[in-house]
Amino acid sequence: MTDLARSREFYVDLLGLQVTYEEPGALYLRAMEERGHHCVALVQADRAEVGVLGYKLFDEPDLDKAAAWFAEEGLPVEWVERPFMGRVLRTHDPWGVPIEFYVRMDRLEPIHQKYGLYRGVRALRIDHFNLYSPHVDEQVAFYNRMGFRTTEYTEDSETGKCWAVWMHRKGGVHDVAFTNGIGPRLHHSAFWTANALNIIDLLDVMSTTGWLNAIERGPGRHGISNAFFLYVRDPDLNRIEIYCSDYQTVDPDHEPIRWDLKDPQRQTLWGAPAPKSWFEEGSLFAGASLNQPALKAQPIIAP
Repeated sequence: MTDLARSREFYVDLLGLQVTYEEPGALYLRAMEERGHHCVALVQADRAEVGVLGYKLFDEPDLDKAAAWFAEEGLPVEWVERPFMGRVLRTHDPWGVPIEFYVRMDRLEPIHQKYGLYRGVRALRIDHFNLYSPHVDEQVAFYNRMGFRTTEYTEDSETGKCWAVWMHRKGGVHDVAFTNGIGPRLHHSAFWTANALNIIDLLDVMSTTGWLNAIERGPGRHGISNAFFLYVRDPDLNRIEIYCSDYQTVDPDHEPIRWDLKDPQRQTLWGAPAPKSWFEEGSLFAGASLNQPALKAQPIIAP
């Protein structure tokens, strides 16, 4: 983050994340339902970029299996030290997205019933990442081999190729999604809140406390995922989705839902298209080189 103090106002005061540790140049945060030490680490830097995306595995043997799997794929394997965490495996996917896997993180006391701590949009947990991908079908195939399953997808009817795909591990609509575009870049990170009224309250607060221009898209209801959503931008223009009311996908025989790229209800169930910025702007990953998308198809874009 290029201005850690301003970012603290956004993530703590507006979104309601709790500070778990703070030191010069770094801020660690968790949401209200989370027991792990942090779900976000904000680090002061001269350049705004995403350092890494992290995923938790079940146990220590899974970490060793993951290291062997990535090595077999010809990808780098490195064990790194991270504050408040046990062994951390660092690698990247074939497109350069930096990813880490861990099992152990310092556990904190539950605070979900400490209602005096709730503020802002009352964020309960981090929910998912959405990434721009220059090769959606290939990237989805890789993550499928890693263990992610597809829940919904957008197909370009002219080429039969996927324009966007939503994939899960924990039984929601998605833990990671891939959207056609210049990449790899982070499209957005999402936080879950309990209901749509929290999102409406956030809009009222943002529009009257100097954050009006940080509102990008919404509120609305997605066709894909059925979620009620709002997209906002942090002080470094990283896109954050506030999100609630999607559905469970825990059945092992869950059949993916197909959407046509030109379906106006795909983006928003109520028919409103997303703005141009939503399809073009994103956050850079540290160390990743950008590539143009192979698929040139375009969705409906708001004028």
